[in-house]
Amino acid sequence: MIAVIIQARMNSNRLPGKVMMKIKNKPLLHYVLNQIRYSNLVEKIIVATTDLTDDDIIEEFVLKEGIDCYRGSSKDVLDRYYQCAKEFKIETIVRISADCPLIEPNIIDVVIRKFLDGKYDYVTNSLTRTFPYGMDVEIFSFKTLENAWKNAKLPSEREHVTPYIYNHLKEFKKFNVTNSENFSNLRIVVDRENDFQLIKKILSKIEKQPILLKDILELFKKEPDIFLINKDYQTDEGYLKSLKEDKDYLKQKSL
Repeated sequence: MIAVIIQARMNSNRLPGKVMMKIKNKPLLHYVLNQIRYSNLVEKIIVATTDLTDDDIIEEFVLKEGIDCYRGSSKDVLDRYYQCAKEFKIETIVRISADCPLIEPNIIDVVIRKFLDGKYDYVTNSLTRTFPYGMDVEIFSFKTLENAWKNAKLPSEREHVTPYIYNHLKEFKKFNVTNSENFSNLRIVVDRENDFQLIKKILSKIEKQPILLKDILELFKKEPDIFLINKDYQTDEGYLKSLKEDKDYLKQKSL
């Protein structure tokens, strides 16, 4: 089975409650689910949230949408993914974050096809980035996930699911999908308030479903000033914070 596992939580450090913040009376998570539903290759969608009471609202919404929900560790997201995949007997895991409301289903399918055709352990489009932030797709086998789950020790590897894989690439057969043009300067992921405002503007300008990357790029050409709203934000802030935690962890281990 090929299944998307979407990680989602309410207690985001930089924009708390973002996954349930509403655009056109629908929460951000609705748009993530809606985009993924247009994939031709995804067989199942699961939202993996935490077992904290704050995330009851996510489970309630997801079940109303007819989507399965798994609840697990709030900090050890790698364990949450592993236990979710194990419970639902998922052979091929597609990892997507709930802060990517405009994730393109066609891009998801391209990455899935590459994974299947090449019999890879891990395929992504973000190791060497040519797609905008917010179009990130990672695919790996259950065996690869289990390997990471058993061996990952660093805080960054437990919190961000896949760092163990791309920190040990010699152990895995991997591939990075690249776009024909480099649009890594664009940021259509929701990490802060200005990111959210940009998504709001895009959704007010583009009415079609699903929204494709080419639609966003056409808007960018017509109205580039819209995309200046979040241009100064640093990317991967959460991961950089985890890397600092890694240093503290290693320091404690050496004592």
